[in-house]
Amino acid sequence: MGKIESKSVSLAFRVVPETARRLEALSAATDRPRSWLLERALEAYLDQQVWQIARIEEGLADAEAGRTIPHERIREWLLTWGSDSEGEPPV
Repeated sequence: MGKIESKSVSLAFRVVPETARRLEALSAATDRPRSWLLERALEAYLDQQVWQIARIEEGLADAEAGRTIPHERIREWLLTWGSDSEGEPPV
């Protein structure tokens, strides 16, 4: 099995002092380096944004292809929320 090399790049950016204090406190509380925390936070943010953009693009493609649900059907369904006759979402 070959040697696995870990490559990384350095990034620098500015934050307000309160954010830096919060990061420092979290680093101390978790006994983790700031860089470790920042890398996980950035990964989570990027994953979320990529997911959201993909869902938006899927929705736009559905709309362009005419795969939509009329407003009135959605409205009727929403009006049943919280009632004894709450319906299934329209498809």
